[in-house]
Amino acid sequence: MSDVTPAGYTRNLVDEGNGKFNLMILCWGEGHGSSIHDHTDSHCFLKLLQGQLKETLFEWPDRKQPGGMVQKSQQVLLENQCAYINDSIGLHRVENVSHTETAVSLHLYSPPFQTCQTFDQRTGHRNTVKMTFWSKFGDRTPYETTISQENN
Repeated sequence: MSDVTPAGYTRNLVDEGNGKFNLMILCWGEGHGSSIHDHTDSHCFLKLLQGQLKETLFEWPDRKQPGGMVQKSQQVLLENQCAYINDSIGLHRVENVSHTETAVSLHLYSPPFQTCQTFDQRTGHRNTVKMTFWSKFGDRTPYETTISQENN
């Protein structure tokens, strides 16, 4: 497992798929997770390689009725289990809820995206953030480009 950032996990680009997809390995530190986020009209396939991850699905916030995010469902993914999400399904947060074990997951995003929206669970407020990589093709990216505003 590669080093985990203080933010909680690393996004490691494995393949760019000739511009058609991004294949990544995400390494999750103990007790760390993503913010609630969308997938910018991309399809997201996830396979758990090691450990356990909890996925929480949320409804899109209603701009006409501001308020907290509405949770749709939760599932715990075990090793070798898969999950799928796109924006028509909703938003999600992925978390390694273990405080003693790390987790590793394989993600395929098609088409790839450079930004996404994150959401505050209490207010539904959204921010657009730039996606970054801890490493690309096995090589560590320069530090200044790896501080992701969102760790999806």
